[in-house]
Amino acid sequence: MSIQRTLSIIKPDAVARNLIGSINSRFEQAGLRIIAMKRIQLTKEQAKKFYDVHKERAFFDSLCDYMSSGPVVIQVLAGDNAVLKNREIMGATNPANAEIGTIRRDFGESIEHNAVHGSDSPESAEMEIRFFFSETDIID
Repeated sequence: MSIQRTLSIIKPDAVARNLIGSINSRFEQAGLRIIAMKRIQLTKEQAKKFYDVHKERAFFDSLCDYMSSGPVVIQVLAGDNAVLKNREIMGATNPANAEIGTIRRDFGESIEHNAVHGSDSPESAEMEIRFFFSETDIID
């Protein structure tokens, strides 16, 4: 096992439904530590820059509109194999396909309004964390 960091975003739909504590308790119960956190409202430009990897996809504009539609909670999670563990806790992107007991199955409303975002690899995690946090923001 290796200690890793990963980025987690609690999306506007989950923040609006006051699910921050419920979602964070899932991370903590699974052994992940929240080592940085902030609540922000992304601008459309920030969302476009963050999701640039998807700019050629049909859902890009609606994703950026959605992610800038309300406050989000941006976090750095740390723990053994944090990237994979977070992805397991989140569940499949489409809540209808997610396993019972995962965040997206329990709290997601649709494939886009699926409550959370998480890094998909250690390399993505490193880039995504740097997008939102400086090293001095992270208290490990």
